[in-house]
Amino acid sequence: MSAADDAPVPQGDYASARVHAGLVHTAGMTPRAGGAMAATGVLGAGLDVADARPLAALAARRAVEAGRQAAVAAGLRLASAVSMTVYVAATADFTRHSQVADGASEAVLALVGGPPPVRAAVGVTGLPSGAPVEVSLVLATAGPH
Repeated sequence: MSAADDAPVPQGDYASARVHAGLVHTAGMTPRAGGAMAATGVLGAGLDVADARPLAALAARRAVEAGRQAAVAAGLRLASAVSMTVYVAATADFTRHSQVADGASEAVLALVGGPPPVRAAVGVTGLPSGAPVEVSLVLATAGPH
C-alpha cells in the first residue's frame, strides 16, 4: 500500500496540512496503515529503538503525503523539508529519542530530498491512540505542480 492509498484523514477537528506563505505545515501524523495504528506502546516499556524507527518512518511518510496533497491542491509542489518535530512516547529514563527520530529523517529525505530539515525529538508521556511516535513537518514549496 502506498502513502497515497493510505492518505491521512484527520482524527479530530483539524486539517491534515495547510499551505501558508509558501510553506506547508502538517498536523502530527501517527504511524497508521490502512486506517489503523501500526503499533502502540511506549519506548523504554516494551518498545525499543529498533521497533520505533520504522514507525517513525511510517509517520513521516504520512506527513509528507499530507503535505504533498496540500501543495498539489494549491498548484504547488514540495521542494524541501524545512523543519520536523518527532514526538516519542517514552518512559522518564529513555534517552534515545534522537535515534528514533532518525527513522523519520531518513524517510523524509528519501521522499523529498534536499538538505535535512532542522529537527526536534521530544519525549512525551503519551500520544493519541497510544501511538509510540508522532511526526509533524514544515515543508517548502515551489510552483507550479
